[in-house]
Amino acid sequence: MPSAPAAAAVTSPLSRRTTPATERSIRAARRVTGIVLVAALLAACSGGSESPPGTSADKVIGGSVSVLGTWEGTELESFRAMVAPFEERTGIRVDYSATRDLEGVLDRGLQAGTAPDVAILPSPAQLADLARKGVLKDLADVLDVGAYKSETAPAFVELGSVDGRLVGVFVKSAVKGLLWFNPQVYRMGTPASWDDLQQTLRQITTDTTRPWCIGLGSGAASGWPGTDWIEDFLLRQSGPDTYDAWVAGRLEWTSPEVRRAFEAYGRIVAEGAIAGGVKGALTTDFRMAGRPLFAEPPGCVFMHGGSFMAPFLTEDPRASGSTIDFLPFPEIEARQSGSVIGAGDLAGLLADTPQARALMRYLVTSEAQSIWVRRGGALSGNIRVTDYPDRLSQRAAEVLTGAKRFRFDASDSMPQAMNEAFWQAVLDFTQDQTRLSEILEHLDAIRRTAYDY
Repeated sequence: MPSAPAAAAVTSPLSRRTTPATERSIRAARRVTGIVLVAALLAACSGGSESPPGTSADKVIGGSVSVLGTWEGTELESFRAMVAPFEERTGIRVDYSATRDLEGVLDRGLQAGTAPDVAILPSPAQLADLARKGVLKDLADVLDVGAYKSETAPAFVELGSVDGRLVGVFVKSAVKGLLWFNPQVYRMGTPASWDDLQQTLRQITTDTTRPWCIGLGSGAASGWPGTDWIEDFLLRQSGPDTYDAWVAGRLEWTSPEVRRAFEAYGRIVAEGAIAGGVKGALTTDFRMAGRPLFAEPPGCVFMHGGSFMAPFLTEDPRASGSTIDFLPFPEIEARQSGSVIGAGDLAGLLADTPQARALMRYLVTSEAQSIWVRRGGALSGNIRVTDYPDRLSQRAAEVLTGAKRFRFDASDSMPQAMNEAFWQAVLDFTQDQTRLSEILEHLDAIRRTAYDY
């Protein structure tokens, strides 16, 4: 049985360049309707770039603010660029540390009194847990909440709120379920359905060019890229009501709907369907999974991943604007058409200092979020941000705004224990698909203790 690599913390001062890190998306157990988010994001067409009323981040304060997150490499570079104007105007130094074991490092820091001032949480579930433990500060006393709500997609405001209190704000977001490809290899256009895509792949794949590139590696979070596959299948096969029940712990993992989604994923990771085989899928870091798209001959036709994958793909020297494109996830059941899954990263305030308050006020501004968006690899929940830098970012935003049914990432919306068990289940199932019944039964056992019923 494969297991996630041992957690390792890596401290990274903001001024140092580091290697790429986990783009985990672990979100909160709450239902998000697509209509609300889509309407808000469509309003972005009238955007601007000014800070919200009440922002005082421009005031020169001095001192420092400590930030803990999972961002490294390309993401860290974008965060550095994002906070550079803030540091220059306020004189506040942003001391950033990265870790692959965010929950563990936070827990130990809270016990020792060394917790960061601000935590970047890839999990509204983790946000909710910290808020209910009294760790996170109520942002009603920090932000102009009225201005924040007027400039932020309502779904993101909801996901940052716990028991009626705003305790987290989204720094960036993403759309998931995109099928990345090299247009010099795949020239068949947009498939009408999932079945149509499978038929096309049978015609164009060879012994050297497999249908899929898969990378499940992500340090302590290894396995999460496979959960994204299963979520896409379940939502598009069984619909949003079933998806919501699953996220909330009301649907058994041994149900026909969940089993069907696992079995669909199993066909993706069958030995002959993946570049590098099952062993390659289990050992390849998700950031490197798309490299065979640009090989000669190509190792695969498609790689499944969110909009955040663009910077990782362009790190390959063989990649360029003419060798990267994506398709939205094809429809499986016509009655579930227009379904889209998204994700994001939130900032929570742990220390009520002037420096930390100023940073939180700055991070929610369209000025700050536009900096990251212009660099690529991120979308924004701030409806004033519209200046996407390239056709891929613009198209990803269009996929998000064109959703008829929007749902937040399922595994990231589950309690942490359930989420981590799901990651491990993906690794176990990928290695040995004959164990599916055993794996689903174990997940049900976790479900009975992970949810507060």
